[in-house]
Amino acid sequence: MSASDDTTPTPLGPVEPPFEPPRAEPPPPAVTAAAAPALESTLEKVARELLRQQRSDRRWRVFFRMSWLALFVAIAWALFSTRIAPTAPSTPHTALVEVRGEIAVDTEASAELLVSALKSAFEDRGAVAVVLRINSPGGSPVQSGIVNDEIRRLKAKHNKKVYAVVEEVCASGAYYIAVAADEIFVDKASIVGSIGVLMDGFGFTGLMDKLGVERRLLIAGENKAMLDPFSPANERQTAMAQAMLDQIHQQFIQVVREGRGDRLKEQPDTFTGLFWNGEEAVKLGLADRFGNLDHVAREVVKAEEVIDYTPHDNVAERLAKRFGASIGEGAVRALRALPPIR
Repeated sequence: MSASDDTTPTPLGPVEPPFEPPRAEPPPPAVTAAAAPALESTLEKVARELLRQQRSDRRWRVFFRMSWLALFVAIAWALFSTRIAPTAPSTPHTALVEVRGEIAVDTEASAELLVSALKSAFEDRGAVAVVLRINSPGGSPVQSGIVNDEIRRLKAKHNKKVYAVVEEVCASGAYYIAVAADEIFVDKASIVGSIGVLMDGFGFTGLMDKLGVERRLLIAGENKAMLDPFSPANERQTAMAQAMLDQIHQQFIQVVREGRGDRLKEQPDTFTGLFWNGEEAVKLGLADRFGNLDHVAREVVKAEEVIDYTPHDNVAERLAKRFGASIGEGAVRALRALPPIR
């Protein structure tokens, strides 16, 4: 080997790169003096918007709370307000009292409500006359008799005329009331009459025998269970009930004769419970003329303004009557009670 062959020794491991210090990240750019006012303005806008939103939410909460309170007050007033007839003006007018639906206790055509309305109508100095607008199939002879008696008493006391105006139906107890009026006006197609009395019921003895149901009834007084629907019919008790109905029928006939007087043209069927249309009723003397409420107020009373004195049930009473406080109990009581007389 010659001296010129100078060789470098081969490294034994990987060669590490030379050490370099880590580079520092550049600091974020500082907010310039020009950008500071824009940032403050943006933050101020956000703050104002949040405050406005909070105030809006608070106002809506107050609004909804007041709305619910007003609704609650309105419902409470509607539910518990008493029957109030409108205050009538002192100027001359026709006083109206409605007779609608079944004439019975706890209905809008009960004697209690009708008598109260009639008193208010007669006592008002501005009421020239009283008009009964009738649309009723009748009902209790007791309730009808009370109203009839009160109309006659008030007519004599206040010296005011009473007119009955029939719409669809004026039958049975409704006609009992109508004959207390000085005149009865009808439509040609109105239903008038049914001068009679009835007592209806049911008999379940045959059904009970088929079902094997035993009737266990204890009474003190041989007639206490008279007309009981779960007991066989008793001829003697049936005859007693029929005699009572005949007597009430005669009372009805007498009231009609007194109310209609010479205008009544009695026929063999007049008091048999039949009813007629308005045209036939006028011919038979059961009614006087044709006319409706507006016609009577304008042409007969000569006071075209009509004021309604009829008290009406409040919402709570109507709901109670519609749905019943105890339907099942009421049905059982109705089956066990003495059949009503109509």
